[in-house]
Amino acid sequence: MKKLLTSLLLIGICSLGYTQSNMVNIKKLLDVTGAGKMGVQMAESVIGSFKQNFPAVPEDYWVNFRKELNSDTIINLVTPVYAKYYTDAEIVALIAFYETPLGKKIIANTPLIMQESMEIGRIWGSQIAEKTIENLKVKGFIKRD
Repeated sequence: MKKLLTSLLLIGICSLGYTQSNMVNIKKLLDVTGAGKMGVQMAESVIGSFKQNFPAVPEDYWVNFRKELNSDTIINLVTPVYAKYYTDAEIVALIAFYETPLGKKIIANTPLIMQESMEIGRIWGSQIAEKTIENLKVKGFIKRD
């Protein structure tokens, strides 16, 4: 019984070490890729929208609110998600890739690609909506104006 408990304890300690190592590597990957910074930028964009929709809110409120935004928070929230889908060896390989010139180019261009793609998607979605509404009118499901 004592040997079984000792074995289970050793397995638990080894898996804890692996998890901690995996978490450290995931955090490094997220740092290398700038994921935390992108999360903060997205939050800044949301704040910009709030500022436009609530112009009566004083600027000092937004300044204080921004103090709560930091990349560590988003990194800590998404680290378990990466651990769920990637092994530690895969995370290490991703870090190595993103440290190459091509990996750095992907990191630099991804936000630009996402921004342009979102605009294209917005336009495409509007076109689909207009076409659908017109088609529903033609078929008699919606009354014409």
